Amino acid sequence: MTSTGRPRIAALDVVRGFTLCEILLANIQLIANGDSAVMTQPMGDWDPWLGLPIFSLLFGIGFSLLLDSAANRVPRPRLVLLRRLLALLAIGLVHSLLWRGEILTSYAVIGLLVLLPSTWLPRWAVAGLAPALVAAALTVGGGGGPLMIAGLFLLGSALVRYGTIEKIERSTRGPLLLGLAFAAGAASVLWARGGVRTGTGMPSFTSSLADLLLAGVYVCTLLVLLRTPLRPALSAVFAPLGRMALTNYLTATLLVLAAGHVLGLPIGRSLAAAYPAAGVILAAQWLFATLWLRRHRQGPVEWLWRRVTWAHQRPEVSSPR
Repeated sequence: MTSTGRPRIAALDVVRGFTLCEILLANIQLIANGDSAVMTQPMGDWDPWLGLPIFSLLFGIGFSLLLDSAANRVPRPRLVLLRRLLALLAIGLVHSLLWRGEILTSYAVIGLLVLLPSTWLPRWAVAGLAPALVAAALTVGGGGGPLMIAGLFLLGSALVRYGTIEKIERSTRGPLLLGLAFAAGAASVLWARGGVRTGTGMPSFTSSLADLLLAGVYVCTLLVLLRTPLRPALSAVFAPLGRMALTNYLTATLLVLAAGHVLGLPIGRSLAAAYPAAGVILAAQWLFATLWLRRHRQGPVEWLWRRVTWAHQRPEVSSPR
């Protein structure tokens, strides 16, 4: 076994798994009704936009970690990244046949247009572009549009390139202080708004800013809790889901549609049916992921994606994403 790769960063798996749960709870009625999670006002009390910033940030982190790994293994690492994004685009296009609100296609396109070209930029330029794009997204449209996704992609990439991600498993003070700052900022924004959302279309600037800050609070809270005795429990619950996030994201759509159209559950019309159904789906996915990962290093869709990414290369160590 070679030593060119990094071990998996367990905290990223936990955050990814937690976010996967939030996204399913937010989107289950939208999937059942065939609506777009990005363009449609959410049903119930869950806001699907809260999960989007975290997943976008994680995608940028994973992309840059893969670039580092590929640079140590192959002479043309960006070709590896190109294949990865094209494969994700294909997966997303197939998934969009089942649910037009899926996000993978957008991730792949924005990755090709923004994230891949950013690998030629110095890290200070990437770090500067990230908040500029996020601010532009909040100012122009708010919510989780392409500018926001691009900005968070670059933010995740900058965190890797400045070595921040390597330290998240060892730091408590940093996430704690940052989480408190995010919480204070979100409270201030919500206080200024009177705590009331307005409008029926895309969220306003202040609502979107508050959501973005709350997403930061969630991430920092998880990172702090992972430095406590709760770590084993959090890892046991969320890490299997996070390690197979792509498989679970795709199969959730199939399971929701099957529950609605085959079993006849009124998921799209009743929260009393939607939330228990989401819980059952997540429990089933957790059980499958836990059993699967006892015999395999990654999920089935992750394995296929990795095979396409590396083509004829045969990396010996698992990806840290």
